[in-house]
Amino acid sequence: MGEVIYSAKPLWAVLVSMIAAFLILLTGEKHRNLREGWTILAALIKFGLVFSLIEPVLAGKTIEYTLITLLPGVALQFRVDAFGLLFGVVAATLWIPTSFYSIGYVRTLKEHGQSRYFFCFAMCLSSAIGVAFAGNLLTLLIFYEILTIATWPLVVHHEDESAIMGGRKYLVYTLTAGCTLLLAIGITYSLTGTLNFTSGGFIAGHGSPGLLILLLAMFIAGFGVKAGIMPFHEWLPSAMVAPTPVSALLHAVGVVKAGVFGCVRVILFVFGPELLHQLGVWTILAGVVAFTVVVAGLLALGQDHLKRRLAFSTINNLALIILGVSLLSKNSMTGGILHLANHAFMKITLFFCAGAIYAKTHKDHVSQLDGLGRQMPFTFAAFTIAAMGLCGLPPVNGFISKWFLCLGAVETHQIIFLFVILTSAMLDVAFFFPIIYNGYFKKPLPDVAPKIDEAPMLMVIPLCMTAIFCIILGIMPNAFLNFFNIVRLAVANVLGG
Repeated sequence: MGEVIYSAKPLWAVLVSMIAAFLILLTGEKHRNLREGWTILAALIKFGLVFSLIEPVLAGKTIEYTLITLLPGVALQFRVDAFGLLFGVVAATLWIPTSFYSIGYVRTLKEHGQSRYFFCFAMCLSSAIGVAFAGNLLTLLIFYEILTIATWPLVVHHEDESAIMGGRKYLVYTLTAGCTLLLAIGITYSLTGTLNFTSGGFIAGHGSPGLLILLLAMFIAGFGVKAGIMPFHEWLPSAMVAPTPVSALLHAVGVVKAGVFGCVRVILFVFGPELLHQLGVWTILAGVVAFTVVVAGLLALGQDHLKRRLAFSTINNLALIILGVSLLSKNSMTGGILHLANHAFMKITLFFCAGAIYAKTHKDHVSQLDGLGRQMPFTFAAFTIAAMGLCGLPPVNGFISKWFLCLGAVETHQIIFLFVILTSAMLDVAFFFPIIYNGYFKKPLPDVAPKIDEAPMLMVIPLCMTAIFCIILGIMPNAFLNFFNIVRLAVANVLGG
């Protein structure tokens, strides 16, 4: 184990957005520029704090900070390792363009309750960083539930019947999952006397094989609900009634992506590859998520509502992440963990584009987008780049992670899962490329403006930035943020070399 550095930086990375959240409430609706200034300032400070952790972690060090010890082996503790750092860097980086985009979105559509909106957004980011830097299962659960609760007012933001129904379904699914996780964590502590994450797992040798398999099923069900694993996925498309920046939050760094993060934490840092091989359950887990990959892709084909199509695309891609990790090979884990980061940049770009289209034209169905590529060329160019990435086409970042996923399937001699990964890519082509073709080459609908007429720059610039990032990370995956080095270190830590 490498050197441990005791530092409060992880705590401050969590707290800075919480402080900003209450400053946003105090500022209120009368001083919009100041209120939104707190949002941007907190995003920049948080990014600086998280960015400063990259160098020591890549040097093999771990950053820890214990806030309070509750029981022997149980503490409210932050611990920054390579895997947690990856999620933290993604969340902190994407929060900057999301802050600017949200300002443009709510101002353009004259949304009500803007102070509540920005307050909840800030709380969501704090809890997402808390999830990333959680040093044990209890800390992870606490911040995950804060994230769940802070997201609910954003889901029901419009306060109409569909929003209330979507919010109710969201709470029922996610809070039930939280109760399942709490029970699983209690059993884990009773078996091991600790909850601290350990590379390669810590639960081996505690409990019978049957009990450990049941416990794994409880963890995967608890986090899998929030990750959209079928058949626990239904709340996610229903939550698309939320404002588009909220949807982007859910899919890129919020509840859904944190659910996948939790699944990976349990697989690699609670159970570990060696124990999963001994129990013989890795193929079952891979089979379940492979089913989700294919069925979610097929369901996406039938969605005319753009955000619902993107929601099923998210379910498809997040299942790919878990599939890669479940195969337990070096390349498959590299591809799965790298896709956790790459997918965030691609999917947030797609949701940004969907929001820009809606803000400018009030169109939100695929069948309404004919010819819009001529009216909104920057938006459609960004959409095309992100969609290419999700299809696994170079030079966009999705190609690299899906390449490693394919290598991992071959490495484990599981050709059926290679077929699943390739089928997923073909389904991505099937439900994204008609949108691109119709936007550029079909005759515009009568209400489409004959000249370039983009959304406000506060929305267009962020979506162009994230699209450019997708290309940069596809050509130079270590550029600036060292994503690939962080992923390789995370996998090496788990495999012990």
